[in-house]
Amino acid sequence: MNVPKLRHPTVFLPLVMSLLALGMVLVHFTIFGIVEETDEGTAAHIFQLLMVGQVPIVAFLAFRWLTIAPRQTFFFIVFQVVAALAAIMAVFFLTS
Repeated sequence: MNVPKLRHPTVFLPLVMSLLALGMVLVHFTIFGIVEETDEGTAAHIFQLLMVGQVPIVAFLAFRWLTIAPRQTFFFIVFQVVAALAAIMAVFFLTS
């Protein structure tokens, strides 16, 4: 049976992007701490691009695999949403 696996780019790319965004937030916080900046800076723009860039990939994953293997696809989509929320919550808690 043809099912999505973790090695498929539509599965692992959003996960890597979310984990990269989370790591970038944590490294930025570790190096600079919480500082009030007048401009968002490069790290914030890269974070935004990584988070928004996941949307079309996850949409393609859902479009391509949801009818073929709904259980596995749903698991990967939930896993990707949790990874994205972890990165977003890190920003929320570290900046407030």
